[in-house]
This record gives sequence, C-alpha cells and structure tokens, in this order.
Amino acid sequence: MSQQRLFSISAIFSILATVALMLVFWQLRGLLIVVMIAVVLAASIVPVVNWAERFRVPRVLSVIVVYLSLLVGLSGVGVLIGPTVVEQIELLIRQLPIYGEHLRTFYENWVSHLTSARPELVRELLNPDALTSWIIRSSQQLAVRSYSATTGLLGGFFSLVLAILISGYMAADSNTLTQSLLQLFPAPWNTRLAAQVGPISDRMGSYIRGRILVSLILSTVITAGLSFLGLSQFALGLGAIAGVTNLIPFLGPLLGALPALIVALSQGGLLVLWVLILFVVVQSLETYVLDPLLVGSSVGVHPLYQLLVVLGGNQVMGIVGALIIPPWIAGAAVLLENLYLKPKLLGEQRAATTSHPSNTVEPQVATPQPSPSST
Repeated sequence: MSQQRLFSISAIFSILATVALMLVFWQLRGLLIVVMIAVVLAASIVPVVNWAERFRVPRVLSVIVVYLSLLVGLSGVGVLIGPTVVEQIELLIRQLPIYGEHLRTFYENWVSHLTSARPELVRELLNPDALTSWIIRSSQQLAVRSYSATTGLLGGFFSLVLAILISGYMAADSNTLTQSLLQLFPAPWNTRLAAQVGPISDRMGSYIRGRILVSLILSTVITAGLSFLGLSQFALGLGAIAGVTNLIPFLGPLLGALPALIVALSQGGLLVLWVLILFVVVQSLETYVLDPLLVGSSVGVHPLYQLLVVLGGNQVMGIVGALIIPPWIAGAAVLLENLYLKPKLLGEQRAATTSHPSNTVEPQVATPQPSPSST
C-alpha cells in the first residue's frame, strides 16, 4: 500500500514538473526560436569550418570569414538588384485591384462560354471584394503570427542578429558545447547521442544549403523566363518572390506562381498559358533534377508528414515556422532512424533467425543391423 502511495505521489510530481517546464518553455518561446534558428545556421556552416580546421585555421577565424563573406555577398546583391526588386513589388501591389478586375472579367467570360448563367449569378459566385478581403485577412493573420513569433519587426531583426552570434559561437566551439550537453545524459545514452551529433548536423546543414541553392537557381531561371515572355516590368520582383517562397516546402512553389499567373492573366492572350508552362517546367526541374542532386533525401521523412509539419509550423509561427521546422524534422529523423528504427529492425531479424534456424540437413547415422552370422 505504501509503495502504491509513493508511486502515485511521484507520478503527480512528474506531471506537475512537466506542466511547469512547458509553461517555462512557452514564456521563453522567443528565445527558443532564436536558438532553433542558430542551430540551423551553425549546421549549415560547420562543414566549411571543419574543412578550414584541417589546414590549421582557427575555428573562430573560419566562422568570422564565413559570415563576413556572406554579409559582403548579400550586401552586393542587395545593392545591385534590391532597389529594382522593391520598386517592382511595390508597383505590383499598387496594381492588384486592376488585376483583380481583369481576373473577374476573365472568369465571367469563361463561365458564360460554358453555361448560360446570368452575369449577376456569376458575380455572386465570384465576388472580387469578398475574395480580396479574404486574401488580405489571411495575409494579415500570417503576418501577425510571424510578427508575434519574432516580437515585431525590430525585434525580429535583433533576434536574427542574436541567432547569427549564437550560431557562430556554436560552430566555433561545437566540440566543447556538445560534450557539456551530453554529460547531462546517463550512460550509455551519452555515447549513443554523441555518435548522432555528426549525422544530425550533416542532414540539417545539407537540407538548408540545398534549399537555398535550389531557390537561387529557380529564382534566376524564372526571372529570365518571365523577361523572355515579355513581363520584364515585373520579372525581377516576381522571380524574387518565387525564390523566397520556394524555401517553404510544398506550399512555396504554388505561392510563388500565383502572382506571375495573375499578372499574365491581366495581359491577355496566350501569355498566361506560357507562364503556366514556364512554372510547370521549373517545378519539374526542381523535382526531378535539382532536389535529388542538391537536396537529396536529406529530410528522410514521408512527404505527407513533411506537409503536415510545414502547415503546423506555419499555423504556430507563420513563415518563420514554415522555414525553420523542416530542418529540425530532418535532424529528428536521424535520431528516429539510428536509435529506434534500425535497432528495432536488427532485433526483429535476430529474433527471426533464432526462432527459425536455417534448415540444415543433419547427417544421419545408419543403425547397425545384426549380421546373419550372429543370429
């Protein structure tokens, strides 16, 4: 009886401690997001730092050089194309009402060719004012989730700077930091987890590096394709939008294609068909060439689970969640594979071997028969 009472008391304390820990994590969610971003950034630059360390370059110096190079490169790109991209996106936003009217006219004409419905009924089925308000409301909700997750625009900027500083410290002193964290786990889990640090970092880093490189390539191809098709007025802005949204798995390509299709639809003619073909070709290029070559199977999770993770991250933290959750899922997949699935499969194979030994034919010893002389 005393043992049951002791067990119930310990269970209650465990539940209370778990709830208290979850409340603490909720209060520190802003810091946790910064740490999650920092881990992803550190995993993406660790291979370069490790490569430089082979040539006896200090890790701190390697981290500084990597981030300075990225800063100079991004600043140069921003100076070259940044003003044009901003100008084209602003012009696109100002002309959205005109594009909405063109979209409604196209829809009414298309429906009138298919059916004999009255124009009033068609307008009731597609109310541009309601559609526009729904798009604006959904965008505002997405922006609010992203805004609150990063504590505002200014807070988001400082959070990004803090994440870069933390990631630099992680990459520069990764061995000491890893050992200090693994000491918290009892044996043999400390050894098992230590063996997974490298694969987790490789998978997270390869995923984020591959996604960024694929997005840059697709942004360039889309910009060139739209310019060739006659949309040079918005080509750079639409290409930048498509490149940024492509960082989001599954939903990104669709979000990046919609603005270009709306602009092409307002121009009339067969332009919308050619723009649609362009995005289909680009998406096929990403799916069958770039992703297997640059990203590969770095996530290691079924596409349906990836989609649910992206939707969940977007629902909780907006665009920030949709961007940073997939690499963490890729890292968690390593733990699931190496610490559970593979040992489970190996145990099942051993159990099957033990319960069903190989059918070997044992040599049969002939029973001696009595000779006729002995009878």
